[in-house]
Amino acid sequence: MEALRLFKSLNRAQRNTFIACFLGWTLDALDFFLLTFVFVPVAHDFGRTIPQVTFAITLTLMMRPLGAFIFGWLGDRFGRRIPLMIDIVFYSIVELLTAFAPNFGTFLLLRALFGIGMGGEWGLGASLAMESLPTPARGLFSGILQQGYAFGYLLAALVYWIVFPIFGWRGLFVAGALPALLVIYIRAHVPESPVWERNRAAAEGRRFDLRRFAKEHGALLIYAALLMTAFNYMSHGTQDLYATFLEKQRGFGVSAKSMITIVYAIGAICGGTVIGFLSQRWGRRRCIILSAVCGMLLIPAWIFAPGTTLLIAGGFLMQFMVQGAWGVVPVHLNELSPGEFRGTFPGLAYQLGNFAAAYAAQQQAWLADRFRDANGNPNYALTMALVECFVFLAIILLAAIGPEKRGREF
Repeated sequence: MEALRLFKSLNRAQRNTFIACFLGWTLDALDFFLLTFVFVPVAHDFGRTIPQVTFAITLTLMMRPLGAFIFGWLGDRFGRRIPLMIDIVFYSIVELLTAFAPNFGTFLLLRALFGIGMGGEWGLGASLAMESLPTPARGLFSGILQQGYAFGYLLAALVYWIVFPIFGWRGLFVAGALPALLVIYIRAHVPESPVWERNRAAAEGRRFDLRRFAKEHGALLIYAALLMTAFNYMSHGTQDLYATFLEKQRGFGVSAKSMITIVYAIGAICGGTVIGFLSQRWGRRRCIILSAVCGMLLIPAWIFAPGTTLLIAGGFLMQFMVQGAWGVVPVHLNELSPGEFRGTFPGLAYQLGNFAAAYAAQQQAWLADRFRDANGNPNYALTMALVECFVFLAIILLAAIGPEKRGREF
């Protein structure tokens, strides 16, 4: 009832802004996750190994900080709205071009360019949404906004299920160009951030000063980047190789793999929304720590479950906790952010964490090749479990020692 009351408290402009930011992140994640379902056929077509193809994920993640800085700077200088539209068109075009990559080198180049676009979207969308919403509603809508990532994963599973059997992996990337249509909605219905408008008037033409930014806020940025590194290892470590684990180690086909990952994504959506909402009352750090502790306890059911039913239940609950913690991130980083750099700071901190965790999928694929199971096959289960155990501990420690500014007025 409280969540419903908060939604009804939004005016039309706030609703339109939030919907646009949510869809921008959802479709961005859709484009990213399409590749995680087709490592095997892409490797086959280009004559590469699965670890070599996972390097495309690494490149995408490594380029995201560059996109966060470029589009964040544009967002602080020219407003959130126009740079967001440019970014969405850019990553949609790159996604379309990926479908026609003639060789593996071109494929990797396009995934690197996609990383620039993906890195720019989150920071602009999160700052525009959080600056447009009333303060009491931030926790709930932070959780929903971040679950655009999980909705993207869910959509990627659906697109894979429907498109791949007919058109192959290249058809997936053609479908991934559809986010460009979102720009029409933003252009027609979404106003500029009122907080940016006020800050621009108060700053009287002050420009982004990288040296001043580093001097005044460098320590905070380093802390936030470390926290986001652990968060990205948590999410990518539980998602990027999960479909490969289901196919190669558990023997599931296209339909079963798609349905299990859909349940996985539903757990993420529920967790992000619920924990994000609770963070408004319980605090941002407390909810992050609670989610990480529960996630660590769920590792056996998530990855070692002997039966399909328990595996699905464990996956649902694991993503409930993983994305529950992530649901706090948009509001937490925006509240920690210096006001005049809010277009840059949250996205840059987030994507620096992505850069540091860029090798997560490749590292796990490499380790799985060395931790073989009883049949001599790569042991994805053991690798993912060990990595996530350490990651959850790191998140608990970093959240416990960090700052919090819950309810800060913008």
